[in-house]
Amino acid sequence: MNRTDRMHAVSEELRRAGARGRTAQRLADWLEVSPRTIKRDVAALQQAGLPIWATAGPGGGYVLDAAATLPPVNLTPGQAVALAVALAGATEAPFAADGRAALEKLLDVMGPGARATARDLGGRVWVRGGAQRPGPASVVEEALLRQRVVALRYRDDSGTVSRRRVEPHLLARTGDRWYLVGWCRLRDAPRWFRWDRIEAADLTTEAAPGRPPEAFGTPPADAHAVAVPMTRRAGAAGVPGPPGVSEG
Repeated sequence: MNRTDRMHAVSEELRRAGARGRTAQRLADWLEVSPRTIKRDVAALQQAGLPIWATAGPGGGYVLDAAATLPPVNLTPGQAVALAVALAGATEAPFAADGRAALEKLLDVMGPGARATARDLGGRVWVRGGAQRPGPASVVEEALLRQRVVALRYRDDSGTVSRRRVEPHLLARTGDRWYLVGWCRLRDAPRWFRWDRIEAADLTTEAAPGRPPEAFGTPPADAHAVAVPMTRRAGAAGVPGPPGVSEG
């Protein structure tokens, strides 16, 4: 875990702990670093303006000011379970781990009664399978977020393994599969990389140059972004066509 991610994890753990706070030792054990590293991270967060207070004494530790915690979330138990069901059925989807972390935060700030009802209701909704596939998903997600070139080890449909440096453009789902769509430096062309065939990924320090969306193909008429559904005309600017064009 890099320092940025670790500092974010510390701030979120303090947010969840509320007035109880967390000791440096407990945070260190959780993140598998030294207490001294935690103290440096907390000092950096304080310098960045996060209101973290240190408490003295045998049970002392760090507490995040209540003003910085999340306000109550007016989710119904049914809405919370709906999110849990969506996550349970998409364990291999991009950002699935972030989705589970977000759901935990939402459950943390629900009222005790609503939270208990949601947990009871969730216990009566079953899914089969859906085990999370270990792999390089988080590295690919970070490459997309930071717009960095990512080095992949990829196995194509014939079983041949190759190593590629790829400029990530977007993640797309078509049919029942997810793909990384990017510019392959090996082929010097856009390629679709099946999510479950990416065997390893390493984030590089090289920035991925911005390429025009049209370089990646014309989107299907029914394709749209996840966050904001787009019209057919608007969608043409950002979503490429189906993976039949060039995989790997």
